[in-house]
Amino acid sequence: MTRRIVLLVTSPRMPAGLLTAAAWDLVRAHPVLTGADGDQITALRAAGATVTVVPEATAATLLDAAQPVVVWLAGPGGDEFLARELGLKLAREPGLAELELLYGSWDPPGARLLDAVAVTDRLQSSDPWRREQTHRTLAKYLLEEAYEAYDAIVAGDHAAMRDEMGDVLLQVLFHAQLAQELPEDERWNVDDVAGDFVAKMIRRNPHVFADTPAEDIDEIIATWERVKAEEKGAARSPLDGVTWSLPSLTLAAKLLARARRHGLPEPEPADTLGGRLLTLVAQAGEDADAEAALREELRRYADAVADQA
Repeated sequence: MTRRIVLLVTSPRMPAGLLTAAAWDLVRAHPVLTGADGDQITALRAAGATVTVVPEATAATLLDAAQPVVVWLAGPGGDEFLARELGLKLAREPGLAELELLYGSWDPPGARLLDAVAVTDRLQSSDPWRREQTHRTLAKYLLEEAYEAYDAIVAGDHAAMRDEMGDVLLQVLFHAQLAQELPEDERWNVDDVAGDFVAKMIRRNPHVFADTPAEDIDEIIATWERVKAEEKGAARSPLDGVTWSLPSLTLAAKLLARARRHGLPEPEPADTLGGRLLTLVAQAGEDADAEAALREELRRYADAVADQA
């Protein structure tokens, strides 16, 4: 009878014991070897599987145990060295046994965010500087990281954009971690943030999540603004809810867009520096990005100065 070795790979980010039906049938029917104890092993044993921990297993260990079938439950890192050793041996001597790879569970999209949460929690608990931070002391870093991400986007540097988005994510996770230390009636965590986000997106996008078709982009935007206004209650002004800490040019574009949406007049020209800047932003139109345009011009100027220095 042909011997068979099954390499069973599972995701360390999925709950222990959450396996495919094929994987459960396999571990219940055949002996299971693994390199170290853990939650997955505990779950398998509780369900009736026979699991033996072999800390320094080799290809020979698995071949000896295949009578005729043995399952190797890979650790969180996948046990790549052992798999390579076994694959090379069977490539040289294919008659020794058949080798099969079975995925008992795998990462869904976004699963690595669980790693990000775990790393953030460890930093908060183990790094002295992190333990001294508050929402207020971290606020400036959130702005800095957002600006650095913005610069990467404007520059079209996709590698830098990926890196800076990670830094922005770190700030979100730190604030969520700190919020778990608030008084009980004010406390929240990253799951609350994600849950609120999902609920908000579903409410504000009925053309996607409900049977409410939209005729065009303008209707989608109008629905978003209407639902947002309903969430926040009756507005005292068309400008309520505008974020005044935005950069001035971005803020100007935001205020102008709100005013236009409500049919309000354009600003009167004023012979001051601020008035002239506001008039320029208004003349540029809604599709223009004054902030990006000025930053691009500043970069060109900086390059020209550097060349002449």
